[in-house]
Amino acid sequence: MADRVTVIGYDGGPLSTRAAEALRTATLVAGAERLLDAVAVPEQAERVLLGNVHVAAKRIGEHRGVAVVVAAGDPGFFGIVRVLHRAEYGLELEIVPAVSSVAQAFARAGMPWDDARIVSALGRDVRRAANVCRAFGKVAVLTGSGAGPAELAALLTDVPRTFVVCENLGTEREEISMLSAEHAIGREWTDVDVVIVIGPTPRPGAAGGWLAGERPGFPGPVRGWAVAEDAYAHRAGAITRAEVRALVVARLGPRLGDLVWDVGAGSGSVGVECARHGAAVVAVEKEAFGCDLIAENAARFGVEVRVVHGKAPDVLARLPLPDVVFVGGAGRGRWPRARRGGPSGSWSR
Repeated sequence: MADRVTVIGYDGGPLSTRAAEALRTATLVAGAERLLDAVAVPEQAERVLLGNVHVAAKRIGEHRGVAVVVAAGDPGFFGIVRVLHRAEYGLELEIVPAVSSVAQAFARAGMPWDDARIVSALGRDVRRAANVCRAFGKVAVLTGSGAGPAELAALLTDVPRTFVVCENLGTEREEISMLSAEHAIGREWTDVDVVIVIGPTPRPGAAGGWLAGERPGFPGPVRGWAVAEDAYAHRAGAITRAEVRALVVARLGPRLGDLVWDVGAGSGSVGVECARHGAAVVAVEKEAFGCDLIAENAARFGVEVRVVHGKAPDVLARLPLPDVVFVGGAGRGRWPRARRGGPSGSWSR
């Protein structure tokens, strides 16, 4: 087992005294090739490339000597520390972080980020990251192969979003690009660290909150969920009653990363309730006046709801795939229907 394992972060600037000392005494240094080329690896040290991190972790654990792992930014923030900390490797870690890539990205963009949602698309479903970008007005996405700016943008062309793409942060090849989702699709991207996705919600000079991460509209101006009908703008008698809404939302279980269809949305009360739980929402309504009410209610509760003026099922084929569907409109003796499933899963009533 390695005598000592020090995980140091590298952000393009000079290493801290502690990080430089650990590197100077290392007999094994592991990291991505570009990071190993950027720091002073001792000539006698074994170099281990972090391709398969599990294979590398095993090799580090077998090493007899002083091991150093070089990671980008803060290795404890969506980084390699989570893997190295697994009990199966038996490693005792000392961590010397640098500035995280997310902090660098927002600094380059000149924006505060205590109100931003941070999600990772590294080895994960980029669709869920895109849904978070639909639901919130300021999101930083850590990108990876097959989940970069182009793939993310392809899922967001129907909503107004601005991309701040940060490539090669902390290096001489650093590049920051600000563009629309449509323009992000047509470009080839390499070595992207972070994509900041900005929607219409953030307002310059808006007061900060007390909890990191932009919050959904919950509890918002009214405490609780399935609030009384008079909390919403609506036509008389044309709103899902609070007790029915409570049952629907409980059954759907909307959550962060989900996309909800609210079909026949009326005033949008069900969709707004789902958005207050952090889900992305597309509300479909055939009446223009109803579309105005949905927009008003979304603004009232401080949530993002995309409003589609049209009649189901005609417009549904053009919508992004949902995880959750609510079919409203109890006309002709029909009760509203709630279904949960996914793009490739089954549905249940």
